[in-house]
Amino acid sequence: MSLKRQPSTNERSVSPPLAKRRLQSVTTKSAIASFFTPASQKEPEKTSWHVHDETLLIARYGSATLTALPTSRPAKVAAFDFDSTLITSASGKKFSRDAMDWMWWCGTVPATLKKLNEEGYTIVVISNQGGISLRSDPKSAKSDQKSLANFKGKVNAVFSQLDLPVSLYAATARDIYRKPRMGMWERLLKDHHLLNPDAIDLAQCLFVGDAGGRSGNTTGNVAKDHACSDRDFAANVGIVFRTPEEYFLGEDVQPFTRTFDHSLYLPDKHSIATAASPFVFSKNNPVDVVLFCGSPGSGKSTFYATHLKPLGYERVNQDILKTRERCLKLASEHLSRGESVAVDNTNADAETRAQWVKLARQFDVPIRCILFTAEAKLCEHNDTVRALGGTLMNPEGRKMLPRVAFAGFASRYREPTLKEGFQDITKVDFEFTGDEQQLAVWRKYWI
Repeated sequence: MSLKRQPSTNERSVSPPLAKRRLQSVTTKSAIASFFTPASQKEPEKTSWHVHDETLLIARYGSATLTALPTSRPAKVAAFDFDSTLITSASGKKFSRDAMDWMWWCGTVPATLKKLNEEGYTIVVISNQGGISLRSDPKSAKSDQKSLANFKGKVNAVFSQLDLPVSLYAATARDIYRKPRMGMWERLLKDHHLLNPDAIDLAQCLFVGDAGGRSGNTTGNVAKDHACSDRDFAANVGIVFRTPEEYFLGEDVQPFTRTFDHSLYLPDKHSIATAASPFVFSKNNPVDVVLFCGSPGSGKSTFYATHLKPLGYERVNQDILKTRERCLKLASEHLSRGESVAVDNTNADAETRAQWVKLARQFDVPIRCILFTAEAKLCEHNDTVRALGGTLMNPEGRKMLPRVAFAGFASRYREPTLKEGFQDITKVDFEFTGDEQQLAVWRKYWI
């Protein structure tokens, strides 16, 4: 068995060596007694379960309901990730084999949580659990039920041994509830009647998790984190973040790198940019075709609305029309009426673009290309903001794309050239445009 961080060979290491860490049994005397107690004589289960929006699993341990009011105001919340933070597998496997394959991440975890409870903190577990499903799928029903049962059994065992009032929020899908997005925190505030800003003291709150974006080191005794979602989640909420090593073991803060840093794409990361883009696109021909080329989420639709729609261009978009054939048909109808067309599709490769070059030649009009240069992570961020940021960011109601959409574009992409038949090619770098309210949404961490 091992904690997430391997013991250092450096003599100054704070962590105790592995040999001194004892495997903790999760089988208590009360659990054994409960096993032999007739069902009619057993106390009611202290952990209650609830599913919200089909994907968010909520548990509450203790006699209080999910909408229990905190005992003091303003409230203080101590939130923790679950796996590799509060507990780890007793078997040493990356993932637990069953409901009983767990142990405390380190021996100080229970005492630390009890002290927080005595100090008036509301203790909450906030965890991404993509390995379980709450939606019935005939193809995977048996394995889904087993995974869910194992997870619930493990949570019941952990909470029973801890024996403190504690809630758990587990996101099971890639939606608004998945960290670093704030859906679980917002649900927590609603459940505990903390929606009023004065009802919670954010300065006293904290979140502890193992996905801190730590870079690891060259000696190999400190592994690289799999993500930075826990640190980004805390930043979105506006509370202190600590890794398990920092919080439970008192180790020094380690260097970290964010998976995506939106501040790199703003003109001034310390100010809010609200001015419209200074870029000007000129209509050089009475009638022509303007072909977009760029990844999903690179800003194509926004660019059309800002620059081409005011010039009278008719938009052709495959997300709306569903097939390229319908797009070509609609574009032909516009061109036959003497209307210029903007093709708002990804058009990643020369073969796809050739069909539009051919159409322009059929109508004897020029074809121009606008190349959107935004990199994949920025595009994924933009797409997620658009899909999950509410109607303010998504007036068309477009759904979040799977990650394969961005990888697929990257694999097919070939930079357009004038030799393909374009009159000119204009490169457009991403630049956020919007009001202060929209920027506040965009500046959260979403991926």
